Amino acid sequence: MTTPEQRLEELGIELPQPVQPIANYVTHVQSGNLLFLSGHGYCGAPSAVDIGKLGQDLTVEQGYQAAQRVGTCVLATIKQALGELGKVKRIVRVLGMVNATADFIDHPKVINGFSDLMVEVFGEKGKHVRSAVGMGSLPGGIAVEIEVTLEVEE
Repeated sequence: MTTPEQRLEELGIELPQPVQPIANYVTHVQSGNLLFLSGHGYCGAPSAVDIGKLGQDLTVEQGYQAAQRVGTCVLATIKQALGELGKVKRIVRVLGMVNATADFIDHPKVINGFSDLMVEVFGEKGKHVRSAVGMGSLPGGIAVEIEVTLEVEE
């Protein structure tokens, strides 16, 4: 059986360094068999898709890429928290926030970038309940912020 790390290698994805908190909070907290992740944006230096407003500065396709990049950052935090991605039993809940204009309507298509990556890496365990919502702004002007709850091995 292929591990999530092996699947990442097959996909040609190298995990970035996990994000560090930018204020008075932590990036993750485990309570029992649940792991809660703070809202994540991109990791490292921003690319052309990481900053901007959907419907104004970025296309749906660029937003999808931004959400994928956030996904790699989320995976880096999960690995930091658990030591290995194989300890994930299930991605349970995702809140996807999209920095968007008032008339932008394709929030789910943007957050699919994250959801598709989770299913590629974890298979059925990567399927989750989700909300994809628009925001008037996000910290630092980022395009996408994602918050995640996971079930993990204790």
